[in-house]
Amino acid sequence: MKRIAYLPLMALLAITSACNQQKSSSGESDESISPSNPFLQVSKLPFQAPAFDQIKDSDFKPAIEEGMKQQMAEISKIADQAEPATFENTILAIENSGQLLGRVNRVFGLLTGANTNPELQKIQAEEAPKLTANTDAIYLNTKLFKRVEAVYKERAKLKLDAESLRLVEYYYQKFELAGAKLSEADKDRLKELNKEESSLSTKFSTQLLAAGKDLVNTTQQPPLQGMADRAARQRLFEASWNRAEKGDANDTRKLISRIAQIRAQQAQLLGFKNYATWKLQDQMAKTPEAVEAFFRQLVPAATAKARAEAKDIQAVIDQQKGGFKLEPWDWTYYAEQVRKAKYDLDENQVKPYFELHKVLENGVFYAATQLYGITFKERKDLPVYQEDVRVFDVIDKDGSQIGLFYADYFKRDNKNGGAWMDNMVPQSKLMKTKPVIYNVCNFTKPASGQPALISFDDVITMFHEFGHGLHGLFANQQYVSLSGANVARDYVEFPSQFNEHWASDPKILKNYAVHYKTGEAMPQSLLDKIKKASSFNQGYEFTEALAAADLDMQWHTLPANAALQDVDKFEAEALKKTNLNLKEVPPRYRSSYFLHIWSNGYAAGYYAYSWTSMLENDAYSWFQENGGLSRANGQRFRDMILSKGNTEDLGKMFFNFRGHQPEIKPMLIKRGLL
Repeated sequence: MKRIAYLPLMALLAITSACNQQKSSSGESDESISPSNPFLQVSKLPFQAPAFDQIKDSDFKPAIEEGMKQQMAEISKIADQAEPATFENTILAIENSGQLLGRVNRVFGLLTGANTNPELQKIQAEEAPKLTANTDAIYLNTKLFKRVEAVYKERAKLKLDAESLRLVEYYYQKFELAGAKLSEADKDRLKELNKEESSLSTKFSTQLLAAGKDLVNTTQQPPLQGMADRAARQRLFEASWNRAEKGDANDTRKLISRIAQIRAQQAQLLGFKNYATWKLQDQMAKTPEAVEAFFRQLVPAATAKARAEAKDIQAVIDQQKGGFKLEPWDWTYYAEQVRKAKYDLDENQVKPYFELHKVLENGVFYAATQLYGITFKERKDLPVYQEDVRVFDVIDKDGSQIGLFYADYFKRDNKNGGAWMDNMVPQSKLMKTKPVIYNVCNFTKPASGQPALISFDDVITMFHEFGHGLHGLFANQQYVSLSGANVARDYVEFPSQFNEHWASDPKILKNYAVHYKTGEAMPQSLLDKIKKASSFNQGYEFTEALAAADLDMQWHTLPANAALQDVDKFEAEALKKTNLNLKEVPPRYRSSYFLHIWSNGYAAGYYAYSWTSMLENDAYSWFQENGGLSRANGQRFRDMILSKGNTEDLGKMFFNFRGHQPEIKPMLIKRGLL
């Protein structure tokens, strides 16, 4: 996942939370900023990497407050100037504003997601509504918008280069969608709603962390696969399913019902019939109707495949004289047995060949070298925010350094669930900065002295997140706002999902699939089994993802006059309406713990994973048609996709690479649905 901020300026805090071992201070933070605060100056470390050994929890609040104060002064100066609006004194000036705030918020967002603690959570709760108000003060500033609008109207006459023209159009649309054209009374109402939503979203992530601290943030839990005791399976599944619905202080249902209502009201104020219609204006899909039409092409095939898989599982249960009907908590346990029977593939046979660090260096990095010519060198001299984090120089084919890559792979109970990528430092020619990228995952940390053996699904996750990393590392833009992975939600997962293909490429797989004890390569027979089983359980996996995406879309197509929803009733009726209510296949995320949409910027956007699956499978089919993995093909993908950022229309960018509009068939074939 690429973490997405709700609104576009560098000033925005990407809201997450989780519980950290960062240096902590006692007592209340003083809001006045000390001259020694490390965020006041650009870091002196290579590539402006954060000086984690110098940063204390008490530094964040004053730095955020000072950052907002400085940005407001910069924005006021831009809005109040007497000179006519130009690209330089308006658009470029906005793009340059808020550098202190951007610097502190990127580090704060990293730590509150990956290594938080109660003090950071407290700061987050206090500052989130202020940051939202800060953003509103920019996007709802009438004088500022008039200047942006003046440049926009004259853009064709300004002789701007293509990227600068794109920046003008980008800012105009962002101001417009944020409410810049509203009356002053409606702006005030929107500010109130934005502030309330920000507070509730932050509260949601804090409550969810507390509710599910010992659970993976998906409905199905990995240990279920190996649990022979059915009663124990049911207990674990129900603990996951009900984690945020226990009627206690961490029950999220009232929160999300109100968040959904607020969002519908925000959309109405802005002249849209619902939140999804508003939020899809700048996406590839454009409308909720287009997303729904996309779903209609997928749901029948996915659910038919899931039902066929359920029959196979029920047959195993009956064969073993289980005497019960398949339930959700039985699926992964018996699916593993079906996989062994059908494909003679045992996960326990596979794991010894996937030692995490070998997968990273001989798999993930090796694939990037083969495709793009880049190499990696670990360095131990840079401070990190947690002892397990590793840092690498990323070196281009000509010997120049592209940037830095930080890898944080092990689960902690003060880390948000899931996996994601983001920037500590964004790439920008204007700012003279190169990218500092991080990947965060949640793999089980082995006991001291033991190898970190992971599943093939975990291997895919590593390739996925590094695909986001490549999108950031290969950024080659003038402006931060258009740089790297700062693209639409329904495009941002394209590079990451595309990179997953290389995990099972024979040349790459042979290089990293090495037994951790003997050093022997995985036998060809086992490699063949992995490939043969690649479409296994795809009906289940696709259906659970579509169910979650559909829930997201239905929550965000509620009209503004809708009453507060009974969350469980709404969820049941929504899934029934679209034929995604398969008893054995619950949504990947239930509404009450759907972190992506309530707090991580994917509201009305979870469909993006399936949409971008269409893009990446079609793009991969181009590779298959043109010789597969090669430096020439990799360079073409880097030049035409990975290095382009958001500098041109994303549909056009894809068309230029592929030669036609995206087609759904390669995705269905890959998933074994055709």
